[in-house]
Amino acid sequence: MGSFVSRTPPANMSGPVADFVKSAIVKDKVVIFSKTYCPYCTMAKEPFKKLNQPFTCYELDQRNDGDEIQSVLGSITGAKTVPRVFINGNFVGGGTDIKKMYSDGRLEKLLA
Repeated sequence: MGSFVSRTPPANMSGPVADFVKSAIVKDKVVIFSKTYCPYCTMAKEPFKKLNQPFTCYELDQRNDGDEIQSVLGSITGAKTVPRVFINGNFVGGGTDIKKMYSDGRLEKLLA
């Protein structure tokens, strides 16, 4: 048995993709980095729809720079998985985090 070594190069945090991600995070109140086929991404979007809260969503599987965006998000948030949800420029979690925040009322307070 061998060990798995990631071949993904480290994110270029001073390049144009990192600049795009950083500006996208602060441009809108709610920003979700997602993939169209991901059930956790759907889970993350639902509470915002229920609260009639507009959000900006970037579907990484439909972008040529999606993999690089995910690497940048990994550097920013500590994980490259999607969804990555930001509110008021702050990372707040993924799908299960948002669902839990909605259930216990914290999400609505955060959006107020």
